[in-house]
Amino acid sequence: MPQPYTALSIEKEGQIDWVTFNRPESLNALNPVLIDELLDYFGGLYFDRQVRIVVLRGAGRAYCAGLDLKANAERRNESGPNMGGAAAGLLSQRRISEIVMRMRRCPQPIVSLIHGPACGGGFAFALASDIRIAGESARMNAAFIRIGLSACDIGVSYFLPRLVGVSVASELMLTGRFINADRALRVGLVSEVVPDDQLTAAARPYLDEMLTTSPLGLRLTKECLNMSVDAGSLEAAINMEDRNQILCSQTNDVREGMTAFLQKRAPVYTDS
Repeated sequence: MPQPYTALSIEKEGQIDWVTFNRPESLNALNPVLIDELLDYFGGLYFDRQVRIVVLRGAGRAYCAGLDLKANAERRNESGPNMGGAAAGLLSQRRISEIVMRMRRCPQPIVSLIHGPACGGGFAFALASDIRIAGESARMNAAFIRIGLSACDIGVSYFLPRLVGVSVASELMLTGRFINADRALRVGLVSEVVPDDQLTAAARPYLDEMLTTSPLGLRLTKECLNMSVDAGSLEAAINMEDRNQILCSQTNDVREGMTAFLQKRAPVYTDS
């Protein structure tokens, strides 16, 4: 049974989970409750074969405005200026960065629908997704550097240069400046830009096309793509690809896929 989340809304539509940051009054900023719920949700996906695709979005006027600085300041006041020192600070930091690790580790493709602010941690969640579609209002930035921290946080220094190149990543991270939807499209950060009220409709073709793939093939494609980005050589990437193809070729689904192709019909996969 789904957990009774309060800061995160989960709507199940067949094999798709529509996951919504649900703190619209705070622009979906990350407070301890939302962090806990994101950790729990993405932690449970690894062995979940019922969910094939995750759509991540924000309620209200924003995708996710990053860390809830007000809630963080209140915790500092309650706990004292050092909040338990470096060890406690590192634990708190790792709780947020672990969300991104679990997003990449889960076998389900993640499609982010970005509108309004996607700042700091919200920017990191968008970058950690597999496909990004932006609404016209989308504004993203590595906000950490604007509040006295490094811009290298929650995987941003890993994902951003791989998506847009080192030059643009350096510009955005060293300045903390915003990138809007149109420029994000030009530099390849997002797949398309649509009016905000058409984000759900824009996601549909991606979801429909992914659902026509075999479940194992889709999972292994995400895994291999992640590993190939960091592969030390062409040979290492091809070895992973060869392994994936042999695994898929042993399934009933590959036979169904080939038969359906020849018969010019939609395949009916059973994940077996």
